[in-house]
Formats: sequence, structure tokens, C-alpha cells
Amino acid sequence: MFKKIAVCAALVSIGLGQTMAQTAAPAAPPPAWKQGMPADMANSTLAPLAGKLTVTPAADIPLNKLKLPPGFKIEIWSTGTPGVRAMSRGEGGKIYAGTRGLGRVYEISDNGQERTSRVLVDKLNQPAVTMHKGNLYVMAIDKVLRYDGIEANPNAQPVDMTAAFKLPPLQHHNWKYLSFGPDGKLYVPFGAPCNICEPGAEYAQIRRYNADGSGMEVIATGVRNTVGFDWHPVTKEMWFSDHGRDWMGDDTPDDELNRMSKTGLNFGFPYCHASGVADRDIKKDKPCDGVTLPVTNMGPHAAVMGVTFYTGNMFPAEYKNALFVARKGSWNRTKKLGFDVVAVTTDAEGKNVKTAPFLTGFKDDADNSFWGRPTYMLQMPDGSMLVSDEQLGAIYRISYAK
Repeated sequence: MFKKIAVCAALVSIGLGQTMAQTAAPAAPPPAWKQGMPADMANSTLAPLAGKLTVTPAADIPLNKLKLPPGFKIEIWSTGTPGVRAMSRGEGGKIYAGTRGLGRVYEISDNGQERTSRVLVDKLNQPAVTMHKGNLYVMAIDKVLRYDGIEANPNAQPVDMTAAFKLPPLQHHNWKYLSFGPDGKLYVPFGAPCNICEPGAEYAQIRRYNADGSGMEVIATGVRNTVGFDWHPVTKEMWFSDHGRDWMGDDTPDDELNRMSKTGLNFGFPYCHASGVADRDIKKDKPCDGVTLPVTNMGPHAAVMGVTFYTGNMFPAEYKNALFVARKGSWNRTKKLGFDVVAVTTDAEGKNVKTAPFLTGFKDDADNSFWGRPTYMLQMPDGSMLVSDEQLGAIYRISYAK
């Protein structure tokens, strides 16, 4: 009897095991960057471009390939800061810069002859930085830190301000760009947590805060992923870049350059893209009604990054109040686009837009390759301009002489 029971139990166990083995485990969800990929592109080889997150010596940077308009000069200003992105300069001349992939914040010092750098803080979740009244603000996806008087006191300990800012947690497109506006408030984007979706109340927007994290206001919605903005030197209006969605083809939708004439505007995401392109997947009746369309389109999948109005006196007069826009470069496109800095000029009313190449040579059209990815600009007190190259961890200096 006992033998029969044991045999039956063994058979049941074997049967259950076979049934469980035959039941396929649920498939892992596709990576976030594939969301929105149509079935007819399932075999596409397009994928985000890997960053080079190691030090590139100056001797290995092909500076001679870079081209500028006549009279301009470019030189390597600093190296040794892998993944360097947006830069902010302190009153004492030190420059601070965040990264995305490495989670570092760099401090770069200049003694007039050479630049040296140190890692101020590490292992943060995609931090960005800005200086304000002698204090360094660092914002990651899940943390906000303030380093008071950091230039004079290199050992300053951070004040943790995270609780005051009530940061939403989702990571995709939630990496930051920080800047204090003419009103003394801190402006921060919170990108869409997806390639294309209805993002919910906490995302696809630009906010501003008081410096202590209080007084939060949502000042723009329908913003898929801006990581660069600046204020017009005359009108004080915010202008910002915005990335278009992926997987609608090589040539649509364009990235955007937007102008915020007042707060509370809707810039279209997820229903309306670029200059009136209805979304293929997230549908809405009259999707572009009530949407503020771009000042100009910046090219499909160009990955527009930093935007900087030029207010210095070194460059020729036609560049006064021009907007420089860094285009880090496309991945969701068969033929690469961007990998450059362009100059955007308008009339006094922000119309009659003209976009012209400024810094080129980071990509080779002949073989569809690239070696550098410009991301942000920083105007220096003498009127020269720094440009960060996230791919090589270098910063270039652009100057002009007749």
C-alpha cells in the first residue's frame, strides 16, 4: 500500500514538473527605448549610441576635423571629465558640471595655463548642476543637494534638500537640467517617463521652485524631454529645446525649439509633435488645438541639448543675442543627423528664424560615423564660449579674432 502511494506521489510530482516546464515564463518587457517600435521595424538595428565613459587624452582628439565660420578658433580647454554635460561657472572661476551615465559631478579649476578637475560627488542618479549666489545646487532623479560656498571651501558638506522638492520617481527622461531664471527661481524639467504615452500629472512638464524648494509651480506642460533652456536677453522669455519621439520613421517628428511667451502653455506631447504632426499611437481628436507650436524645428531625432543666448562682445555683431543650440546627434535614424552646434537668429519679435551651421565635423557623412557629441555651451567672461563633448569627456573653447 505504502509503495503504491509513493509511486503515485512520484508520478504526480513528475507530471507537475513537466507541466511547469512546459508553461513558458512571461517574456521580459522590451527596454524602454524600444517602446513605440512598430512591428514592421522589429528587426531594426537602430539602438541608443553607447557613450565612451573613460578618459580620452587630448592627443587622441581629432580637433583638426572641426569646422567653424571664418575668424573663429577652437582649442581643447580641458579633458579628463568623462561624460561631461551641462556646465555652470562660479564667481571665482571654477566650473561645475554634471554627467548622466557616470553619476558624477566634476569641479574644474583653471590657473590661467591649465585646467585640473576633481570628482566632487559620485554615484548619484544622473545629476545636473547650477551655481547660484555662491552655492552649488545638484539635482539627481532622486536627490537634491546644495553645497554652500563650495569654491572657497572645497570640503563643504552638502545640505540635503530632497524632501522639499518632492521628486517623482520614474527614471526614463527624468534626467535634469537646472538653471535659475531672471526671477531668481530654480527651473527644472520633468520629462515623459516613456517614448510615447499619456504621462500623468507629474511628468512631461517644466517646473519652477523657490531656491529652498518651496513654492513649486508647473509652468509648461506637453514637454516630452527638454534638457536645455535659456532666457532671451531682451524679452526675458524662456526658450527651450525638446526631443521628439522615436519610431515614427527617419524623418519625423522633428526635435523642437520652443519659446515660452507666458506660463501655462501646452507644447503638445503626447498628441501633437513638431509643427503639427499628430501622433500615430496616442490619438486625440484635433490633437494640435491649443498647442503652442515651435519657433522652429531642429531636425528629426537630432537630440537637441543645451541652448545658450550669446551676450558677449568677442563674436561678430550678427551673433549678439543669437541662440546657440547643441545637437548631440541621432540614434533613431538610418542616416545620422546632428552632432553639431547651430546658431539660431530671429528678429526682435522672435520671428523670421534662420538656422545656420556653427560648429561641425564631429561626424563623417561618408561612412555615417561620429567621434564626438557636443552637448552644452557656457559663455565665459571674456566673450569666448566653452562647448562640452559628452562622448570624449572634453571641453572646447571657441574664440574669435579678426
